[in-house]
Amino acid sequence: MQWETVIGLEIHAQLATESKIFSGSATTFGAEPNTQASLIDLGMPGTLPVLNAEAVRMACKFGLAIDAEIAGKNVFARKNYFYPDLPKGYQTSQMDHPIVGKGFLDITLEDGSQKRIGITRAHLEEDAGKSLHEDFHGMSGIDLNRAGTPLLEIVSEPDIRSAKEAVAYVKAIHALVRYLGICDGNMAEGSLRCDCNVSVRPKGQAEFGTRAEIKNVNSFRFIEKAINHEVQRQIELIEDGGKVVQETRLYDPNKDETRSMRSKEEANDYRYFPCPDLLPVMIEQSFLDEVRASLPELPVEKRERFQRKFGLSAYDADVLAASREMADYFEAVQQVCGDSKLAANWVMGELSSLLNKDNLDIDQSPVSAQQLGGMIQRIKDNTISGKIAKMVFEAMAAGEGSADEIIEKKGLKQVTDSGAIEKMLDEVLAANAEQVEQYRASDEAKRGKMFGFFVGQAMKASKGKANPAQVNQLLKSKLEG
Repeated sequence: MQWETVIGLEIHAQLATESKIFSGSATTFGAEPNTQASLIDLGMPGTLPVLNAEAVRMACKFGLAIDAEIAGKNVFARKNYFYPDLPKGYQTSQMDHPIVGKGFLDITLEDGSQKRIGITRAHLEEDAGKSLHEDFHGMSGIDLNRAGTPLLEIVSEPDIRSAKEAVAYVKAIHALVRYLGICDGNMAEGSLRCDCNVSVRPKGQAEFGTRAEIKNVNSFRFIEKAINHEVQRQIELIEDGGKVVQETRLYDPNKDETRSMRSKEEANDYRYFPCPDLLPVMIEQSFLDEVRASLPELPVEKRERFQRKFGLSAYDADVLAASREMADYFEAVQQVCGDSKLAANWVMGELSSLLNKDNLDIDQSPVSAQQLGGMIQRIKDNTISGKIAKMVFEAMAAGEGSADEIIEKKGLKQVTDSGAIEKMLDEVLAANAEQVEQYRASDEAKRGKMFGFFVGQAMKASKGKANPAQVNQLLKSKLEG
């Protein structure tokens, strides 16, 4: 039987406010346990929450960016459940009246095509605390620093059909919230977490299968692996005569498997009711107009501009616009060197390779955009060849100065004097007289292969400093002669 996968994602983005959603406590990551939890966060009797206006502004920013309806009136509700890291016995969230309604996000698939993923809603809520098990023998510790941290929960439609599509969607959300400046997107620190609702159905069947929810997956790689594993588990279970039950599962990356946590709760299990301590939030058009005016250029707009203005391919534009920092770096390089294609090649090639190798973000790059742009200028004016440029780049990364300083200090200037190159080529051909005779006696196909040998010998003799274009032209002339 042919199976179709159906996936819907719930992404929790921690909003980049300086204080919590209902209190003035700090939201800084990594503080000592329970040092950033106020009486309000602890749910002490007599305390009252006050809504953080910046969290509302950030949620509206997101809603406008996905072309969604923003609710003129939205209401906070209490989601009741009992867990040690939830000190109030309920989570303040939004149920029937979320701040952001239906919208969409276009994603780019592996083959370069676009797919539109519907977004059902995005609502504001507070985070819970964290249970710690590692450092306590036979007990658990509770850290309430995260309790009350503002979250935007982004719920997709079940429009995703594979693990790779799911990753593309999460990456698109990740890029968008970072572009908007509403979330730092640090998945390792829990700033962006994903719950994956996964089901399978026979191809051609209209109704959905029973879904399982994989909770709190915190990396692109694990999202793909967790979904693939769960899909395979469900298919094997059904084909063996079993039934998928609606439940919450946990992905274990060490064992590369999902395992059951608890049966899946329904909304009525949480006994939602409007929070009596918080008034409905009324959003006026003038406020939305102000927020819309503050929106930056969004990823899709930047991709289109890169293609239109710089003549980049759809793939190059997509890679460079994937993060705001990468896009800004590329534009700064291009401004210095004036060559869009070379700038794109070096940023996506040598620079990205260096950053990946040293596990650095682009804002930690040891080579500044001005330095890289200056080096590309030296390639364009034939001061150095592309091969020598790689040596210069490595030296810049090692902190040895600008391209001009390194070229001067190491004597890397390209030889463009035709007379000097001719003399060097005469010596190379004289030293390889036998190969020259073989070349001249060969047919066109063999000559093509042998020509590379002579070019290699010439570049070796010049220590890579001879202008490659001139070497090719003069060498062909001499060998044909």
